[in-house]
Amino acid sequence: MENSCWICGKQDSFLAGCPYCGHTFCAEHRLPHQHACSGVDRSSRFGNQPGAGRTYRSPGNDEMFKVFFKNAAKGAAKGAANDFAYRTRRSFYSSPSMAILITCVAAFFIPRFLSVLFPGFLGIFYGLFQLYPNDLFSLPWTIITHMFLHASLSHLFFNMMVLFFFGRELERRIGNRTFLYVYFISGIVAAIGFSLTSSTTLPLVGASGAIMGVFATLTILAPELPVYVFFFPMRIKHALILFAILDFALMGTNDMVAHTAHLSGIAVGLYMGLRIKAMGRKRRTYGS
Repeated sequence: MENSCWICGKQDSFLAGCPYCGHTFCAEHRLPHQHACSGVDRSSRFGNQPGAGRTYRSPGNDEMFKVFFKNAAKGAAKGAANDFAYRTRRSFYSSPSMAILITCVAAFFIPRFLSVLFPGFLGIFYGLFQLYPNDLFSLPWTIITHMFLHASLSHLFFNMMVLFFFGRELERRIGNRTFLYVYFISGIVAAIGFSLTSSTTLPLVGASGAIMGVFATLTILAPELPVYVFFFPMRIKHALILFAILDFALMGTNDMVAHTAHLSGIAVGLYMGLRIKAMGRKRRTYGS
């Protein structure tokens, strides 16, 4: 330590070093404001810099920034959650296909989560809402509820992917109410067709019959619509023919796929598409 005051040069037995700038001062110039200490400003702004002496940070500023960033993060998370909830609620009203998609996803994951907390819940849930061909009259609600259940994640993913792309396209063309008619009538007829033609006692789950009805209706209304099937581009009318041929070819095989439900859904979709198309022609004729 220096033996004289850095400001006045006074030699004193009470010399003290400044913790901020590192120089030595007498009793008269000991405090930072008495010698215009530059180390205080440098330390508070930049932290521990070479030649700045000890690091100086304002506890009040640190706490203020911590509170600021904490509140900002909390506000951003809350805003994102509210936005997601708003968009979800809005989709139920503006897009029935998105509402069905969200319901199917929830019906897949929520029971599986609850089954971790309550073992056996998943079996009870599926037992109440999946469709058993022999119990159709004793459990009549299952003719609707089975459309919202799926056997596996891949089953759910492929059905919802088709619904996301083609359901939204169809509802844009025919309106939300007519879309719901097409979807649920196709699903119901598909379930009845499966129950009448199947000899298995295994239950039916999945939205495939209803979705094939949507796909077939869209095919009638827009047969030249370009689509991709297994990454191969083709027209939607050719894709529907391909799906129908595959279902016919695989009928009777033990591949755990309800091919008769698919074909029943296609038949309903074709009929509904022709009806909607004919009604559109009548409106244009009367309008002219």
